[in-house]
Amino acid sequence: MKSFQLREAIVDLLVRIEQDSGYSHLLIDHEIRTRDISPKDEALMTEIVYGTIQHKLTIDYYLESFVDRKKKLKLWVRMLLRMSLYQMQFLDKVPDHAIIHEAVEIAKHRGHKGIASLVNGVLRSVQRKGVPDTAKIKDDTKRLAIETSHPEWLVKRWKNMYGFQLTRSMCYANLERKPLSVRVQPLKISREAIMEELAELGFETRKSDFSEQGVIVDEGNILHTRLFEEGYVTIQDQSSMLVTEMLNADSGMTVLDACSAPGGKVTHTAEKMRDEGTIVAYDLHAKKAKQIQKKADQLDLTIINAKAADARELQELHDKETFDRILIDAPCSGFGVIRGKPDIKYNKQEEDIEHLAKIQAEILNSVAPLLKKDGLLIYSTCTVDKMENEDLVKRFLANNPEFQVDNTFFEELPDKVQTSPGVSEIGLQLFPHSFSTDGFFLTRLKRV
Repeated sequence: MKSFQLREAIVDLLVRIEQDSGYSHLLIDHEIRTRDISPKDEALMTEIVYGTIQHKLTIDYYLESFVDRKKKLKLWVRMLLRMSLYQMQFLDKVPDHAIIHEAVEIAKHRGHKGIASLVNGVLRSVQRKGVPDTAKIKDDTKRLAIETSHPEWLVKRWKNMYGFQLTRSMCYANLERKPLSVRVQPLKISREAIMEELAELGFETRKSDFSEQGVIVDEGNILHTRLFEEGYVTIQDQSSMLVTEMLNADSGMTVLDACSAPGGKVTHTAEKMRDEGTIVAYDLHAKKAKQIQKKADQLDLTIINAKAADARELQELHDKETFDRILIDAPCSGFGVIRGKPDIKYNKQEEDIEHLAKIQAEILNSVAPLLKKDGLLIYSTCTVDKMENEDLVKRFLANNPEFQVDNTFFEELPDKVQTSPGVSEIGLQLFPHSFSTDGFFLTRLKRV
């Protein structure tokens, strides 16, 4: 694909993401599948789209100094300016004059001479004068919000929960690229064999401290290897692997995964059980339940039975005290996975968190009675918000004295995690900057 065509496709993608509040990773995947895009162009498209979205508020702050506020720009023009400014400020692969030339050509092609002149004028002014200095923003919270492109309300919320320094670390970590991690299917191959084969292919890898099945891939695209295509490994963040490790499911057990899609944790659970026992996995949507089953088939796992159902209604399908282990990976705001899904930070509001916390509490209260006495229940989310995590679990325990935090949970955490700032008497909050993982909360409850 020619450079002009690639960047015009990027403008289209950015418009669709902005207009429809679409998930960038899904739209990028669709674009790559439907167009003839080389691996090199695929990498550049991903870099520009993700980067432009990741730094959107910062870029808009820069543009305010160069675009007349009274001038209402068409959406595609704003996206063209954003992506051009992103390349000029955050990438060094292409010289500014080439970025400006291409932007002007796209403006001519899609608009008219006046728009092309505006785009040229704005970008040349940026090149000549430089962007405004954020250090001039006196309010610490607002400055951090602009510099790291997080909504100000979200920065304030985190600051109230965790203090300014931890919030600052979290916001900056959300701008960094997270290392890819994969989980080995141990019933098919060993971690050592995987790492040896990848080393021969020129990959740089290391063992995960979070799971004996985890491998961190520092260099190389594993998606194009036979190991991924033939189900020897599956993509999964280390924090997500830790959830299953702490579930302590063993062969022959009866396990419930109440909110299972996309299926990473439930397939990991089946592997930990050596594919012996029974796992019932639910998702609200039938299509996602089918995807879970498909993932299980790809990994040659037979004990998973995936079905569609609302987790809040599972007492209608199962008797109380049925399961040895229960996993509730609750639907959440997703503020722990901003690095991989940057759109999340712009598409959520405080009322969404309150609504989700209500649903999470309903799920926990409905599913917990299905656990056997002396059984273990993991509650987890991929967010860092206390309302969805620590506060919610505290309320549940206050109202359900037959449940308590399992204290052996803390002893079984990886050594490097046990002394992290996210450990409390309720559970573990992983922050994105602590171990280069997703932000994740997990705790283990025991029925006594």
